[in-house]
Amino acid sequence: MGRFPQPEGQRGSLKWTQLLVNDYPELINEPLREACGLSSRTQIEWLSPLRPDQFSEYRDRAFLGQLSIRLGKRDLGAFWPRHGPQWDALGRSDREDIFLVESKAHIGELISPGTSASTQSKKLIDSSLNEVQSFLGARPLVDWSAVFYQYTNRLAHLYLLRKLNDVRAHMVFVYFVGDREMQGPQTTQEWRSALQVVRALLGLRDKHKLSGFVHDVFINVSSFKVPGGEGEVTF
Repeated sequence: MGRFPQPEGQRGSLKWTQLLVNDYPELINEPLREACGLSSRTQIEWLSPLRPDQFSEYRDRAFLGQLSIRLGKRDLGAFWPRHGPQWDALGRSDREDIFLVESKAHIGELISPGTSASTQSKKLIDSSLNEVQSFLGARPLVDWSAVFYQYTNRLAHLYLLRKLNDVRAHMVFVYFVGDREMQGPQTTQEWRSALQVVRALLGLRDKHKLSGFVHDVFINVSSFKVPGGEGEVTF
C-alpha cells in the first residue's frame, strides 16, 4: 500500500518534523529555499506528514502518487524492490520542485542498519547502488547496502528521479540542532563533522554530480517551546 499513519510525535525528529510541516512551515521553508537556491517568493506545499492524514508517511509507489509523479523513463519497480525508503516528509513547490525529506535529531540516527531484503531483492538493490556509485565516481570504504544504508538508498532515489527521469527532485536532509531531550548535537558544526565522516566512508566527494540537489538543512530547536499543547515559538 505504501501509506503509513504515524502517532503524533512526542519527541525527537518525528515530533519536530510534524510540528514544522503542520504548524510552523516557514521555519523549514525559509532555510529550504535558501539551500535549494529558490526565490523567497517560491511557494512550498507540504504533502506529508499532515495532521488530517494521520501524519502519514509514504513509500514505494504511494510516495510517487502523493507527489503526482509519473516516471516515464525508468520505472520504480525496475530500479528498487518493494519496501523502499519511507519518507519523513514530502513537498513540492509552485515551480514543480519536489522535496524528499529525511530528518534526524541525534547523531545515532545516522548509523542505520543495512538492508534486510531477500536475496532476489538485494540483487536489484546492489545493482542500483552500484549504478549510483559509478555515476557519482564514488570510491566507498564500506558496503552501501550494509552501512549508512538509509543515506545511500535516499541518494539512490534522488538519482532515479533527477537523473533517470528528469524530475526536479531535491533530497533534503534536515538536522535538528539543540534537542537536549534526545542528547542531540548542540551546534551545526557537530552535525557537519559527523556527516564528513559518513561521506568519507561512502567515498563521496564534496562535489559530485548530484551534490547540487542534496541539501543539508540545520534547524535549531533549543528554544522551540510548545507549552500546554499550544504552539509557541521563541528564538
